[in-house]
Amino acid sequence: MGNFQGRHYECMSDCSDMSSYMSRCQSCRVESGCFMVYERPNYMGMQFFMRRGEYHDMQRMMSMGMMFDSIRSCRMIPYHRGQFRMKIYERDNFGGQSYELMDDCDNIMDRYRMNDCQSCHVFDGHWLMYEQPNYRGRMMYMRPGEYRSFRDMGMSGMRWMSMRRIMDSCY
Repeated sequence: MGNFQGRHYECMSDCSDMSSYMSRCQSCRVESGCFMVYERPNYMGMQFFMRRGEYHDMQRMMSMGMMFDSIRSCRMIPYHRGQFRMKIYERDNFGGQSYELMDDCDNIMDRYRMNDCQSCHVFDGHWLMYEQPNYRGRMMYMRPGEYRSFRDMGMSGMRWMSMRRIMDSCY
């Protein structure tokens, strides 16, 4: 049910499996902060970024770029103060061309002449990676850490072409 009807569950932190609280999540209200929501339990499958606001129904969320019809898990994105820094690599295991980013990049092909990004190391901040230039298409949340192979993360066949910092404007 959309439009905030039926059972509800209030989430104030990460939730790896919503099925014990409800069978389907068809609407969502983010009262503060930012969340990444996932198509499957345990933060797997396709992802969608949600900032403060009301998401009345799946049709509206899908028109905003969400590519699945029910939320199964969610992760709260902590507020980050300070610099943002990420190094992207053309190939798995930090191979091929590499570039360091400290700000948003709307197109890695135009900026770096890089065809693909298959691994990265996030040093500082929280980032969203997008499959298409100009922050479009499927997305993936990246928090500080090493990501040696996007393919091993279940993202085989995906190309990541733009990256954006998750800034305080959503808090």
